[in-house]
Amino acid sequence: MPTTPVTIEAQGDRILFKNLSSQVDQQLEDGGAPSHERRAISDSLADLGADDHFWAHQANSLAVFTTPASIRTYRLANSLSEFAGVADRFDIKELLRAVTFPNACFVLALAQGSARLLEIAADVPPHDVRVPDLPADVASAAGKASIGGRSPTGRLQGSEGQKVRMAQYARQIETALRGVLAGRDLPLILAGAPPLDAIFRSIDSNPNLAEEGIRGNPEELSDAEISEGARAVLDRIYADDLDRTRSLFEERASQGRGVVELGDVARAATFGAIDTLFVDIDVRLRGSIDEQSGLVETDDSGVGDYGIADEIARRTMEHDGRILAVRAADIPGEGPVAAILRYPV
Repeated sequence: MPTTPVTIEAQGDRILFKNLSSQVDQQLEDGGAPSHERRAISDSLADLGADDHFWAHQANSLAVFTTPASIRTYRLANSLSEFAGVADRFDIKELLRAVTFPNACFVLALAQGSARLLEIAADVPPHDVRVPDLPADVASAAGKASIGGRSPTGRLQGSEGQKVRMAQYARQIETALRGVLAGRDLPLILAGAPPLDAIFRSIDSNPNLAEEGIRGNPEELSDAEISEGARAVLDRIYADDLDRTRSLFEERASQGRGVVELGDVARAATFGAIDTLFVDIDVRLRGSIDEQSGLVETDDSGVGDYGIADEIARRTMEHDGRILAVRAADIPGEGPVAAILRYPV
């Protein structure tokens, strides 16, 4: 369901949540769920709806998954439409959107007089990340009071000497960041001005360093301005990645390894043949997929039928396929799913 991060406007969210909870209860009754299971789920949802602290901290959307024995919630940055469903498995493709485009990154705010690492997340303000042994500035990295003076021996003088000191500074920063960013598969966006930004790029070996950066002296930018600049870079990174993947689909389709028909994609997912899956996060197609053959049966009338696109996504994940949870306009063809195959099926 959609929500608002503005706390004073959250009352409308709670009303919508109550209405959706009532839909769940009605579906449970229509589907013949045992009374004790129905009561456990309804009570769990009611308790969540009454939790003032929970509703005071929301993002742009909320996903709630509940069984008679558990309840789990996810606050999401992307905007979702409202939906309430009952089945023997959860609808998850809305969560996959957050994985496809996480809207999160690290920003290295780099200036001659300061260096700091910020983490930008989708639903919280940017915050500083502690980096042990991060040098404070160019001069301290070089062990000098200043980098502007000239040596009596004639070494490291003028602008050339300053560039050498800045390279020392950049190498120390790169070394300090390595321990913090290792294993973190998020883009690193550089905020800095010439020539220091170019010097750092010539030294840094982080494969996630974005080609595009935030221009200007970060000491003159607020955290909000840095965050805004980072999100603009992220949007272009994701758009470029999606364009490349769509182009790859067209290439693979000419080789018999790009499919758009729902039945073909479901069968490929069942056999573990999908390398990359495009799935429409807004589609609501209920039914079932045979566990052995991958045969699809659609049935929008039955209570308890699960989402076919969700099940295709689940089977793709089970075989380590990549999933792009996108909008309809971004999917090759005109169906709810499309897939790049590892081999023809």
